[in-house]
Amino acid sequence: MKKKSNLSTLIEYAGKYKVLTYLSWVLSGISALVALVPFIYIWKIIKEILDNISDLKNAENLAYDGWMAVIFSVLAILIYIGALMCSHLSAFRVQANLRKTMTHHITTLPLGKIESFGSGKLRSIINESSGATETYLAHQLPDMANSFVTPIALLFMLFFFDWRLGLLSLIPVVLAFVIMATMTGKRMQKKMEEYQNALNDMSNEAVEYVRGIPVVKTFGQSVFSFKRFKGAIDRYSKWAISYTKELRMPMTIYTMLINGVFAFLISATLFFTRDTITTEFILNLIFYIIITPIISVTLTKTMHATENNQILNDAMNRINSVLELEPLSSSTTPQSPKDGSVQLKNVSYSYDGKKKALNNVSLKINSGETVAFVGPSGGGKSTLANIIARFFDPNSGEVLIGNINSKDISKEELMNTVSFVFQNSRLIKGTIYDNVKLGKEDATKEQVLSALEKAQCMDIIDKLPNGIDTLIGTNGIYLSGGECQRISIARAILKDSPIVILDEATAFADPDNETKVQQAFNTLSKGKTVIMIAHRLSTVINADKIFVINNGEIAESGSSEELINSNGIFSSMWKNYQTSVNWKVKKEVVK
Repeated sequence: MKKKSNLSTLIEYAGKYKVLTYLSWVLSGISALVALVPFIYIWKIIKEILDNISDLKNAENLAYDGWMAVIFSVLAILIYIGALMCSHLSAFRVQANLRKTMTHHITTLPLGKIESFGSGKLRSIINESSGATETYLAHQLPDMANSFVTPIALLFMLFFFDWRLGLLSLIPVVLAFVIMATMTGKRMQKKMEEYQNALNDMSNEAVEYVRGIPVVKTFGQSVFSFKRFKGAIDRYSKWAISYTKELRMPMTIYTMLINGVFAFLISATLFFTRDTITTEFILNLIFYIIITPIISVTLTKTMHATENNQILNDAMNRINSVLELEPLSSSTTPQSPKDGSVQLKNVSYSYDGKKKALNNVSLKINSGETVAFVGPSGGGKSTLANIIARFFDPNSGEVLIGNINSKDISKEELMNTVSFVFQNSRLIKGTIYDNVKLGKEDATKEQVLSALEKAQCMDIIDKLPNGIDTLIGTNGIYLSGGECQRISIARAILKDSPIVILDEATAFADPDNETKVQQAFNTLSKGKTVIMIAHRLSTVINADKIFVINNGEIAESGSSEELINSNGIFSSMWKNYQTSVNWKVKKEVVK
């Protein structure tokens, strides 16, 4: 089956507005033809002046021809404006539909895929790549129709008045076209892809840098601590300078050729005609000098059209990279979890298809139990939690929630069954009330206040100017990491899911906030199945069961007492933790 072109795909997104796209091409082509008519009247004006050079009073049609040239010029502009109005209406609809389609598709994707894609890159694709399609449809397509019709009509005019001058006019054009061909084609497409990749890398790293500013300030680090961000900027700078230098010479020659047609005409005319110049020849020469700049404009439009077509292809490839991501599979006969238990059967997962982040993991968490995942960094703790919450689907094995395969539970019910409190909680730009109510859309104000109280948030509410109606984020109040964490816990309390996953939830809390966060956790955890991920071992010591995750496998499991006495990984971690807790700075007295 033949693959649809990018243009055909885009026009489908225009819906009933697609007819306006076709109309814009027709109007643009007509505009190109009408725009050449004034030159015929200019030729007539020049002819009449030369014929009556001795007495211009006999040139009776100058005013008429002049006005006709003006009328047709204005008419060409008006027709072209009509073409742009049609193309813009269609292009805006295409851009809006593309953004809606991508945004809706993203909501169907596993959260893990979205996170691995990068929020900066996704934002760039949704905004900038869809914006590139609007620019192409609204401006470049009408111009392409214009630049297609103009050369055909222009060729006829060039050879109609004087075929010799017409032929001479085309020589620098052909040379310029050859130079242009060396700057476009597959090589340009590859360069365009490199350019967009460099921009996306900078966008992604900029987002990560901004998110990490609190850490930078805390530890007094400079921007150069973020080597990836600086590296992305350096790579883009190096690419841009190299590419500019590479195109400097061909672009200079190309510009000289397309803008020097008239000079070539005059030089060639003086060389070939010498003493045989006639009044008619001078008339045609002046006319050709006036009309040849259209060749330059048309050729420049053609070059830009080629470049913009490559920009469109790159934009569509990026858009398709999002739309082609597989959404979460859903069962035709969804089932409901029977309780809050969690069970993994021989679960394996790999991010890159090579190294396994999880390898044949099996475990069971009974309903109402509190368990902890601990272990070295990169061992697979967060991946395991993501698999349970179905941010990813395992490559092999099964995940059972309430004795039902997670794939057989509808996405909505699964989200209502599992709450996830991240180590770096993010709040939307809205009021405290709006942020908490995300946990339960039909919650009353009293229920929201109750959840905030249980999450130890009332000291935050009391100090805000408008209480729970205080706007946070842009143009509003900013909260500390620990305060944001407590607001997120209030949301989870309001949601009241039977399973709660806490991923390093006290990582960014100061001592005062940590105490309140722990109290909020106690309220949140009552009667729930709780899965904690923690490096701070004091937070998991009272868990019913601890799983030590190392190299994607369960290395040890049991109660804290059993593991401390086992002389295994947890025992070693506990001894190191105790040493760090009891560590003090010794004060030496200088004698």
